[in-house]
Amino acid sequence: MTVRAVLSPIATAAGRRDELITSLSGQVTDIFETLRPAAPDFGAALETALSSDVDVLVATGEPMFDSRLAAAAGVAHFLIAAGEQDHLQLQQVSGQLVRSGREPRGISLLDRPQASSSALESEGTAVPFVALDSVASAEPGTPVIGPESFERNLIIQARAAKAHIVLPEGGDDRILEAAHQLLARRVCDLTILGDPKAIAARAHELGYDLSSATLTDPTSGGDLERFAEEFATLRKSKGVSIDDARETMKDISYYATMMIHLGMADGMVSGAAHTTAHTIKPSFQIIKTSPEASIVSSIFLMVMDGVLWAFGDCAVNPDPTPEQLAEIAVVSAKTAGQFGIDAKVAMLSYSTGSSGAGEGVEAVAEAVTIAREKAPDLGIDGPLQFDAAVVDSVGQKKMPGSEVAGKATVFVFPDLNAGNITYKAVQRTADALAVGPILQGLNKPVNDLSRGATVPDIVNTVAITAIQAGN
Repeated sequence: MTVRAVLSPIATAAGRRDELITSLSGQVTDIFETLRPAAPDFGAALETALSSDVDVLVATGEPMFDSRLAAAAGVAHFLIAAGEQDHLQLQQVSGQLVRSGREPRGISLLDRPQASSSALESEGTAVPFVALDSVASAEPGTPVIGPESFERNLIIQARAAKAHIVLPEGGDDRILEAAHQLLARRVCDLTILGDPKAIAARAHELGYDLSSATLTDPTSGGDLERFAEEFATLRKSKGVSIDDARETMKDISYYATMMIHLGMADGMVSGAAHTTAHTIKPSFQIIKTSPEASIVSSIFLMVMDGVLWAFGDCAVNPDPTPEQLAEIAVVSAKTAGQFGIDAKVAMLSYSTGSSGAGEGVEAVAEAVTIAREKAPDLGIDGPLQFDAAVVDSVGQKKMPGSEVAGKATVFVFPDLNAGNITYKAVQRTADALAVGPILQGLNKPVNDLSRGATVPDIVNTVAITAIQAGN
């Protein structure tokens, strides 16, 4: 990427976009030319900013949109006005950006391209004026994570993993649309289970290209007998006969899980049309937990502008013991690290430190002790209230000297009730992207979808699964 600056033409400069582009030295891309005829979409705009081989991106002219775009791309943001007549608009726009924590790098004037100071400064505009010719050489900043940039990075990581993922629910239109998108973006190889003729016909009807996917009927074919024999062997001690195994293997979840067990796929994503139990029960019987894990747990990745957190366990274990909470903390930190999170683990409670008492607080305190023994190099602390975990001033007041208080990035909830409520509250009220649940503790990656999953949810979960398979 070579883009160094995002420009917002405002006030009277907004109507002089062509003149602005002509006046700029270096290579320029006009975002309107790239995104037309649709209205600017942030994800598409970010893709333009990150993939354009130019110096300057002339953006929408909507300052908050453009500022967020510049922050996500890690480049400088400049306001472009025409001249002195725009001073009131400049004051209003720059003030709005400063108050929201999005102060632009500078302001340039179209009518005075060499000016680095202006009478407008005396009107109270806090943002410095810079020569228009200098914007193309602005120093880059640090990219700010956000939902769109996170999703883009997921796809890049997943593509590099070169994984093969099986999708058992070929009868669901959402799965077919997600598969179409995944294949078009070359995210991973796919096997889709179901009636191959029915899947192909439905995909054609909907306009989806699944030609590069493998379509497999789990109720017939040579693999079915091989799978049944393997399952009967695995479950012999449980009294499973070969006839029982044949019937079991016709179930899509068991069939897909056996594909993973035998190395025919690297991971599975299911649950759009089935329960969590239906999705993960075969994993306990076939794939089993990893040597260091005694339970399967989950995390959600919570993505907001400038924030990337992991919440665990919000989907699997209703009432974990202190030993299980400790294990969830350690494995959640490891999973979070796979997605770029510098893990600082807060074990959450209704009390911070020794300020409160009660069975729940004592259980969390015990879990902290056990987790520290399991992973002595891991930054972990608790019990911590949520505000003490995320607000530095509160954290240092309530737990002075803690390396985690006020700086936490991985949050372990004391039970499923607290975790599930909190992740949904954050998702719905803070405009957060919630990616998950990401299952952890299995020997190979299997991930569960909500039955209300959207197509983007499915795409993200498949990408997550591919990344897990590659680690």
